[in-house]
Amino acid sequence: MATAGACGDAATAISRVQGEGTDSPLAGQAVTVEGVITMDARHKDGFHGFYLQQSDHETDDNPNTSEALFVYTSRATGSRGERVRVSGRVKEFHGLTELTEITTLVVCGTGNPPAPVPVTLPWPDNQPPEHLENMRVTMAGNLTVIDHYNLARYGELTLAAGDQTIPTEFMAPGAAAEALFQFQQRNRLLLDDGKGTRDPRPVPWPTGNLSANHTVRTGDRVSQLSGVLDFRFDAWRLQPLSPPAFQSANPRPAPPQRPEPSASEEPSAPKERSTLRVVTLNLGNLFNGNGQGGGFPAPRGAKSRQQFERQLARLASALRAPDPDIIAVTEVENDGYGRDSAIADLADALGEHWRYVKADSQTGSDAIRSDLLYRRDRVTAQGKASRLSSVPFSHRGRPPVAQVFRQPGSERALRIVAPHLKSKACRGAKGPDRNRHDGQGCYSHSREQATRAILRWIETLPRPGNLAGTLVTGDLNSYARELPLQLMAEAGYTNAVRLFHDCSKTSCEQTSYRYQGRGGTLDYSLASEGLAGSVVGASIWSINADEPRALGYQGPIPVPENQPWRSSDHDPVITDLAL
Repeated sequence: MATAGACGDAATAISRVQGEGTDSPLAGQAVTVEGVITMDARHKDGFHGFYLQQSDHETDDNPNTSEALFVYTSRATGSRGERVRVSGRVKEFHGLTELTEITTLVVCGTGNPPAPVPVTLPWPDNQPPEHLENMRVTMAGNLTVIDHYNLARYGELTLAAGDQTIPTEFMAPGAAAEALFQFQQRNRLLLDDGKGTRDPRPVPWPTGNLSANHTVRTGDRVSQLSGVLDFRFDAWRLQPLSPPAFQSANPRPAPPQRPEPSASEEPSAPKERSTLRVVTLNLGNLFNGNGQGGGFPAPRGAKSRQQFERQLARLASALRAPDPDIIAVTEVENDGYGRDSAIADLADALGEHWRYVKADSQTGSDAIRSDLLYRRDRVTAQGKASRLSSVPFSHRGRPPVAQVFRQPGSERALRIVAPHLKSKACRGAKGPDRNRHDGQGCYSHSREQATRAILRWIETLPRPGNLAGTLVTGDLNSYARELPLQLMAEAGYTNAVRLFHDCSKTSCEQTSYRYQGRGGTLDYSLASEGLAGSVVGASIWSINADEPRALGYQGPIPVPENQPWRSSDHDPVITDLAL
């Protein structure tokens, strides 16, 4: 058992407590250490302790050992900048080396604060910074916000050297994609708020607190990052000692304008412009209770009538803003097509000109479905809608819907097919649907089978003589190089957005979804071989995935109902055609 002794007496070096590995070689042993308090986290809602680091002249000059540790105690002795002598027992707490069971804590006077160590991302040599655990650091340059999922819940933002794109968005599934995924995962840093409680209010980031019009979007940059490098809950974190600076690098965009004829065209030449605009959006579970103001909480989506009204108003605002002629939606409640249905409420919210396609036969057993809406003053639904209800949609899944549309005065018609494939979540996955660890997640086999069935089904649909082609548009739950998109390409379908916006490892423009800090495309417009030449514009309007979920209709931050930001968790895909 170590004796406390007096300030200046022999003590165990903190670097020896830390050791060169991930776990302390002295775990379980009683030790006495001396150092300078660099950060005090004993405040209300804090971590119940403080960070202790050796002064610079006391280090062991071994680059493989940390010079700091966390002291877990409720004793109030000592403050930031003071030198203290502490006796306690070494413990590994979920990967964090700390001193606990404190028996002695005395102030030895004013300390010599250690200088912060410059740190960069990616981590040098692709190795986690175990040798800097609990030490003062300063991050060189700017980092990029890649995730804000836990911003309002835990006060966290995930940062990286640059934006991270899901590997299978731009490279084929396989070992290389999985390796890149792991590299991305290792080279991240969480900007924390120095608190150990849920739901911090106000929400701390960006500096100045989150609000409806003071947001932090993925892609924004953060600088002046200085504090203590911490490890908690399986993640490296920066506990800041001063407010970081935020710079907007991904401002909120206006709705895309319809393409107009090029100014370089000869006046006598025929001018192609957008004559038909299709907007596609995953609604994020639009459920309206019993459709009469009651029935909440709904099985999915809104928990109250007030939440539903906020959700509906913001979705309608987001869908109207691009001025579409046709809308394809997924994740709408599968509750029929009567006046109390969710799709009827959506059409009413869009305005008097909007109607929905009544594709009510065999909508499937899932709680949600895909649907189509159109402006009756601009577009006519030609013939009846169809749904694919055979295998693999005969017993489960969400049967895709197809409808032919024609503009008044136009001889050419367009078929819209709106699918929604099985998600990547692994619950219940068996056999070939289990995760293959190739970057595609679970249920890849099911998505493959569904895509093949959809392609066969489209070939059997009636083909009017005036049909310009087919636009498959919806949520495929697959990134752009995964098997469903490969199958669609082999069948002659073109990814409309990628005609206008490139995607590579270094720069991927316009993706529709973010998951665990990575951008990728799940929502598509795929033009058939004869239709691709009529696509004059396609883009993803980044109003949702880049915004914190704290600004959503269920979030703690009030947002005006006429704002489209974070109306769903997917971004709308906008496709312009000249028919």
